[in-house]
Amino acid sequence: MQQKTIETKVTIYRFDELDLEFQQLINKAKDQIQKAYAPYSGFHVGAAVQLDNGEIFTGSNQENSAYPSGLCAERVAMFYANSQYPDIAVKSIAIAAHTNGNFLKEPITPCGSCRQVLLETEMRFEKNIKILLYGTENIYMIENVRQLLPLCFEKSSLQ
Repeated sequence: MQQKTIETKVTIYRFDELDLEFQQLINKAKDQIQKAYAPYSGFHVGAAVQLDNGEIFTGSNQENSAYPSGLCAERVAMFYANSQYPDIAVKSIAIAAHTNGNFLKEPITPCGSCRQVLLETEMRFEKNIKILLYGTENIYMIENVRQLLPLCFEKSSLQ
């Protein structure tokens, strides 16, 4: 028998410790929570994706009474960015969540489906995507999607 240890490196920041570029990306994600359609969960999520060319695309979660028909903020923003600039790599994504009138103290992480979409984009361009997860008390910075999804299903899994 063998054991394998998998570690995820997370760097924790306060907002004022971040570079201005990351602060702006987080603020765009935070702004998006106002555009979320979340009448069932009351859980509003905003995301902002920055491409290598500097363009920023945002998205918010969109719920539906037929739950599988909704879409997370991360995928809304990522698919929007990829549809507008299909040949430009994604540099970073910021994610913020809001419920009961307040942003969360601690960050949330993307769901499994969003992690898979982020991983596909990272692999497509062969470039790490920096992930910023916003909380009012802590902001997590993760250097790439593989840190969130180390045992992943990818293109090579199909061969």
